[in-house]
Amino acid sequence: MESMSLPRGYRFAGVHCGLKSDPNLLDLSLVVSDLPATAAGVYTQNLVAGAAVLVDRPRTPNTGFNALVANSKIANDCTGEQGYRDALEMTELAAYHAGTPQGDAAGGKALVMSTGVIGVMLPMDKIRAGIAEAAGQLASDEASFIRAARGIMTTDTVEKTASRRIALQDGTVITLAGFCKGAAMIAPNMRTMLAMIMTDAAIEPDTAQKLLNEAVEDSFNCISVDGHTSPSDTVLFFANGAAAASSAVPVTAVREALRDLCIDLAVQIPQDGEGVSHLITIDVQGCKTREDAKQIARQIAEDVLVKTAVCGADPNWGRIISALGNAGVLFDPMKVSLQLNGFELFRNGEPLPFDKLAVSDSIRSNRDTHFLLVLQEGGESIRFWTTDLTTEYVRLNSDYTT
Repeated sequence: MESMSLPRGYRFAGVHCGLKSDPNLLDLSLVVSDLPATAAGVYTQNLVAGAAVLVDRPRTPNTGFNALVANSKIANDCTGEQGYRDALEMTELAAYHAGTPQGDAAGGKALVMSTGVIGVMLPMDKIRAGIAEAAGQLASDEASFIRAARGIMTTDTVEKTASRRIALQDGTVITLAGFCKGAAMIAPNMRTMLAMIMTDAAIEPDTAQKLLNEAVEDSFNCISVDGHTSPSDTVLFFANGAAAASSAVPVTAVREALRDLCIDLAVQIPQDGEGVSHLITIDVQGCKTREDAKQIARQIAEDVLVKTAVCGADPNWGRIISALGNAGVLFDPMKVSLQLNGFELFRNGEPLPFDKLAVSDSIRSNRDTHFLLVLQEGGESIRFWTTDLTTEYVRLNSDYTT
């Protein structure tokens, strides 16, 4: 793995506090900003929002944050008033251990994320001890950053991290870094995933929220494994100004770097999807609106027959065209073309002769599969990522809690 570039003014820790049965697996993460940071957030659109989301959502965007605490294994969703109080206490403890004096609105200085099994109460004795332990291990090195990334993993097989750097004309370097988790219950408009992104640029709250919304729309809102939107989904963005004041920050450059970083993180989620054997990239072009393109891409991405065909390396392009027709978007079927892994299979509403064995081999021999679907309705397009559907995915999700 390439060396990470980490933003200034942040410290990280990841510990095992006993939520997971295996003592070698980390289950609690703490991120501290040494300077008061702006925070922005994007959250699940599931009406059954988790306690952490209910705590964080009204607090962002705003300024003055110094900590984020996150746990895995237990989502703290559907846990009522006690779950909400537990999430509040987690923010208070995180802010206190990050250096906020008691009585100084400590809870308002931190945010919280939780992921894991729904409907289970947090063992707060373990959480309290874990936050204190994590506070004692805080450090600004890459190893600590990786431990924080591992602390939020559930069924993920690897930690998911990314970073970007922006060099200013005066020699200042702005850095963005982030980590996320997610492997299933993945759908557009946020899904069972958590992400924490940090920068050492100074950014005003409204600007940070706008930049994050735009980046999420092109990244985390363009992936799907199984079409299920979780109650816990959260992407947080901290900006602490340790490297550059707001007057020196080129917003356009930050927008591009944040979008690129979010796409990097987002694609790592379906790449690590539960039991998957293929990452499928879907390019839909020539639509009237971007929303039309997204609706088509999502319909194809979540079609079980399309996903199983890729799993079996079956170039059954009719399933893709049929899914297109079920997307609820008006188009001229006689002006549709399709390529799969560069092989042209369908053009202007008619099938083309192709070598089925060659196309099948191109799917079977590569983890990456590419669909290019071209309509002739307009100039809008989208890129979307999904996975195949395997028997291993079914096995993993049939005995998840038992």
